[in-house]
Parts: sequence; structure tokens; C-alpha cells
Amino acid sequence: MVLIRLPLLTKLTTTMRIFPSVRLKSPYSPHRLFSTPAQDSPLAGIRVLDLTRIVAGPFCTMILGDLGAEVLKIEMPNSGDEARKWGPPFIEGTSESCYFLSLNRNKKSVCINLKSDTGREIIYELVKKCDVLIENYVPGKLKSLGLSYEDVKDIAPHLIYCSLTGYGPNGPYSKRPGYDVIASSVGGLIHITGPKGGEPCKVGVAMTDIATGLYAHGAIMAALLQRVRTGKGQKIDCDLLSTQVACLINIGSNYLNGGLEAVRRGTEHGSIVPYQAFPTSDGHYLTVGAGSDHLFKALCKKLDMEELSTDPRFSNNAMRVKNRNILITLLRERFQQKTLSEWLKILEDSQFPYGPVNNMSQVFNDPHIEAIGLIKEVQHPVGKTVKLVGPPVQYSDSVNAVRLPPPLLGQHTADVLKEILDYSEEKIQELQSSGVVQ
Repeated sequence: MVLIRLPLLTKLTTTMRIFPSVRLKSPYSPHRLFSTPAQDSPLAGIRVLDLTRIVAGPFCTMILGDLGAEVLKIEMPNSGDEARKWGPPFIEGTSESCYFLSLNRNKKSVCINLKSDTGREIIYELVKKCDVLIENYVPGKLKSLGLSYEDVKDIAPHLIYCSLTGYGPNGPYSKRPGYDVIASSVGGLIHITGPKGGEPCKVGVAMTDIATGLYAHGAIMAALLQRVRTGKGQKIDCDLLSTQVACLINIGSNYLNGGLEAVRRGTEHGSIVPYQAFPTSDGHYLTVGAGSDHLFKALCKKLDMEELSTDPRFSNNAMRVKNRNILITLLRERFQQKTLSEWLKILEDSQFPYGPVNNMSQVFNDPHIEAIGLIKEVQHPVGKTVKLVGPPVQYSDSVNAVRLPPPLLGQHTADVLKEILDYSEEKIQELQSSGVVQ
């Protein structure tokens, strides 16, 4: 184990230079607006200026918010994040989409018109008091508004500025808008997804967006750590296409190093057999995996097919891959002899991994999901109780939690301008009247 020692921030001036959002002895705690304090969270004291919409950016900033960062979600007056309208379904009796709920907890909605000179000046003031700015505008858009990295790095040299784009800052596609389904098409994911011999399929959720958000979250955390040593911010570029190609992992390596072109395999695995879903007699599906010879023998014993484990055609994984069709046909016939519930009883306590293919009702009523308390209930500003899938990561000595429900459009504008920028009530009302903020 390698122990890394970071320099202690013992001087107030050093702390303020590296973490400008930390307000020691300030009458306003940076997290005063949160319903549950974030002081015990890993990113307590970090402030994020969130200029993102849709999925990848909001997913990233939601993770940072779960970890205790104060996230200021900057939205255009009257319209806001496009995902707010991505329904149905909506919260009952409202125009708040369930899609938006899934990506925007632990944030404060601040409506500022970035196209106005005054709105841009407000952003400049906020940048000075934030640690991170993350944006996912079409390349060149923020530059035209005077809000590119080059525009703000001199007034906020401490700032970590993260751009999420479709294709990155270089290359012939750099100016193209980026969408999950396009990046997953160009990046090969849709080509390898779908039934064997069938048409290419979109993955059920925006996995390329989500993976990009995760990469961005990790990059921001690393840059914050580096800033502890240097006191300097930097520019980070994450893009959907590069993320998707990186996420090809073994499929990409198989082509690059083995010359093997990928094909759609349904639930099958290209390099491990058996490792897929099988239909049962009652029309449900059961997924099993045997990643080693030992686990294959254990599977054969549970299926009362021990003769397969001594068959030379299936003696090791390479032979099972070679004779995939023969083995899968035999296993498929066996699994179709019993119902899913019967197989689950038989396979209980197995050494090899197995599990049913669940629909949403089965997922959220699964006894394990209920036991670990993954689903959280919060009171939404519209008065409804909403359910959210909480953070999937637990810490032994810090808090990773849902503290705020997804905000209404512009819900925190006045509070943020008053508490962070010390604006007077009169000035805030003037900005509201002129349409600069909402």
C-alpha cells in the first residue's frame, strides 16, 4: 500500500486561494440553503458553477452534489434545462418531468440570461467564488458569449473548467453537436448491441452520456487534488465519442490486437461460454455465467448435467467458445424444463453468478434493493413526495447523500445572488424586472 501525504492547508490565505468557495467565519455558510448539512461530505466547501443541460453534464454535477459540493445550476430564464420538458411522465399535476428528477438533485437552480451583458457580468462574479465550472454547450457557443475558458481563466486562475462536448476540441468532427445515440453509433456501441443476427439496437439508457459524466466527475476530482499542490486551476475536455471508444474495452482490444471484428450477440459473451440469459418454461429469463472451468463444473452439477463437464468439447473455456452452439443448445433445452422460480430455488447458494432478468417492478421491489435502502424519498417543492435512486457508493467516514430535491426553475436565484454575491434586495428586484434573472 502506498501512502500519499498531501500538504496541510494551515494558512487562511492559502485556503482561500485554493478553495475560494470556503468562507471561514462568514455569516453565510456555503451550504446554508441545503436541507441537510454537507459538512461531513467529501466535497464540503467546494462550489460548482453548473452550465450543463440534458444528461452527461447534469449526471456529473449530481454526483459532485451528492458528495457535498454546492452546485449552482445556471439555467436560462423561462425555459431552463430542456430535460425539464422530457415527458411524459411528469410529477402528477405538474410540468416537472420524471427524467429531470433523475439527474438534478442536490442543486440550486439559478436563472441568468447569459446573452445579456449584465448576465455575463454576474457569471464573472460567480466564477471568482466557485471552484469548478462545467459546461456542455455546442462548441464555440460560450466563446461567442465571452464565457470560454480563455475568457475566465485570468479573472479566476484557480478555476477548474470542464467542457463536455460530442467530439472534443480537435479533429474534423469537433464542431458537431453531440448526442448519446450518435456517439454510441459512431463509437461502435450500437453496432455490437442487439439480438444475434438482428438489427443494431440502442442501449436502454444513455450509457455513453452517463459514462462521459463519470469520466468528467473523476477528472474534476483529480484536478481538485492537483490544485491542492499547485494552487492553480486548469481546463478539462471530455467528449462523448472518446468516452464511447474507451468503453469498448475488450471488444476494442479484440479488434486492435486480434483483428477480430465485433458482431451482435444478444446476451451472449464473445469470450466466455456460458455467459448469457436463457428462457425458462414460463417465459421468463435467467442469466448465468461461468467464467472458469471450476464454475462450469459447478453449473453442470446444479443442472444435473455433470456429463457436460467431462465432455472433451467443453473441457475448458476455449473449447466451450469453439463449440458454443452445441453447448448453448443443450443448456437452453435444460433451462426450458423448469420455471424461473424453480430454477432460482435450485441455484440458491451457487458458486457461479446467476440472476433473473427483471422488469422495473421487479427491480424496485427486489428484497436486496429494499434492504440496502437505495431508493430515497424527498419532498419536492411542488409538495409531492418523489422517489429517487440514491448514491450507489458508501463511505465509512463521510456522507454521500440526497440532501435537496431537484429544484424548480429559478428556485434559488434570489438566495444565491444575496448570499454569495451580497446583492441587495433592490438590486435583485431590478435584475428580475429587466429579465436578466428569474
